[in-house]
Amino acid sequence: MRAAIVILGQGALATARRLQGAYPQARVLGLKDRVEGADESYANFGETLRQLYRDDTPIIALCAAGIVIRTLAAVLVEKGAEPPVLAVAEDGSAVVPLLGGLGGVNRMARELAAALEVTPAITTSGELRFGACLLDPPPGYALADIEQGKRFVSDLLGGDTLRIEGYAPWLEELDLPLADDAAHTLRIDARVVGIAQNELRIHPRLVLAHVTLVDSQLPERIRQGLAQAGLAEASLAALVAPRCRMADPALAEAARELGVPLRFIHSDDELPPAVLHGDSFHLHRTATPAEAQGIGQPRGRLSVIGLGPGASDFMIPAVRRALDEAQDLLGYETYVKMAEPLRDDQVRHCTDNREEMQRARHAFELAASGRRVVVISSGDPGVFAMAAAVMEALHESSDPHWHGVELEVLPGVSAALAAAAKAGAPLGHDFCLISLSDNLKPWDTIEKRLHHAGAADLAMAFYNPISRARPWQLGRALEIVRCHRTPETLVVLGRDIGRPAEALRVVTLGELVPEMVDMRTLVIIGSSLTRRFPRAGGGDWVYTPRWYR
Repeated sequence: MRAAIVILGQGALATARRLQGAYPQARVLGLKDRVEGADESYANFGETLRQLYRDDTPIIALCAAGIVIRTLAAVLVEKGAEPPVLAVAEDGSAVVPLLGGLGGVNRMARELAAALEVTPAITTSGELRFGACLLDPPPGYALADIEQGKRFVSDLLGGDTLRIEGYAPWLEELDLPLADDAAHTLRIDARVVGIAQNELRIHPRLVLAHVTLVDSQLPERIRQGLAQAGLAEASLAALVAPRCRMADPALAEAARELGVPLRFIHSDDELPPAVLHGDSFHLHRTATPAEAQGIGQPRGRLSVIGLGPGASDFMIPAVRRALDEAQDLLGYETYVKMAEPLRDDQVRHCTDNREEMQRARHAFELAASGRRVVVISSGDPGVFAMAAAVMEALHESSDPHWHGVELEVLPGVSAALAAAAKAGAPLGHDFCLISLSDNLKPWDTIEKRLHHAGAADLAMAFYNPISRARPWQLGRALEIVRCHRTPETLVVLGRDIGRPAEALRVVTLGELVPEMVDMRTLVIIGSSLTRRFPRAGGGDWVYTPRWYR
């Protein structure tokens, strides 16, 4: 679960990490200047909590319940639905669900309390009496009428009994007041017939709409077809289409409008017999929601992401979401570890850092089968990293299933920009990025580009500057640069920026020798106008002016 664990002081961090063990995708947000070691920092507690609430993010606040209530009071009327909100004692001795009864807050309270080995302070009467919230059925089921449901549960709490018509396996786990002659009925039924006064209707999602023709009227025609078949709209489990339609944006829009997922099939034989034939779709009814969920496959998604230089603060939120939602993660082992926390059920495919094309092809094979796949790069995936390899693999492929994958490239903070930011603004004017690795391009080409960049007076950032297999290239590159720059030209050396061993050094081109650099160092060579001045606390700021003369 992508929850936010919000803490105000350093003393709550240990408890926050224990809670993160229950929800590995949760982020620990610590108050700036008061908490060290959090996943992210925030400056204002009230604004942060209210924005998380507006964004439907589950909130676990390690503070007094009263603080949370007063903070969120102003925004409670803004929404018809609300995310789960819980207050947890800083020492982990209490877990109190506050908001989100229909969003699973009590379920979260039990899970968090189990992680802390305490008893959750659940006060919801129906939850305590029956063992679960009848108005918040599990996935695969939908409540027909929330207001009638509230009256129904109130009657049960007042002493009335009920009988169950239909079947749902999760009801067997509840402690319900059953009686054969009960006046109240809990009915599990996909039909749209009128709901009786003393009835709680829950619709199982077991209807599939097999789409044969897509246009803007498809959602309305499906609604009309459901009504014609006497089926509730809430019983619709998914839209189903042939695999060749995976990339059809109109089909995706229809599914979004109907609020159901898309599933894709190899053959019509995968479907049960139709209960209604329409002009552009057929309705099929399965025996159970589980059967409906098992038919076909989702459209696979391949996200090519950049972690940034290493620190979680430098990772954009879209990348974190992609990591949280992934089923498979592919990348160099060091980068996969940098992407943690990850769930135990997420499959890690770690390969050597020189196996880019094999990794890209493997990623498409996984995504084409319907899985959510992430290919991990450090920095930005489009800067000497995996985005180009993934694009090349797709360009070379004639497999329609690969081309049907939902492909996205999510940016990250590149090493050059991270090192430049630490130094000040050495890339503040025109600049270029050059890899000194000749594994994939001739060294003659690299030399030509170095000469042109030097002659153009561009600031330069060197990636892959030196390694055991390439010990001489940096020295030769410096010889070329010195043909166009004076010895006083400023050079920034950024090593492991954004990681625990981070080191930043400013030298001149005359002082620079290859022994100062290794494979984990980013080298920025300034232009003729790059300059420095002392920074408070020691060292220098380095920048290249925006003007040129």
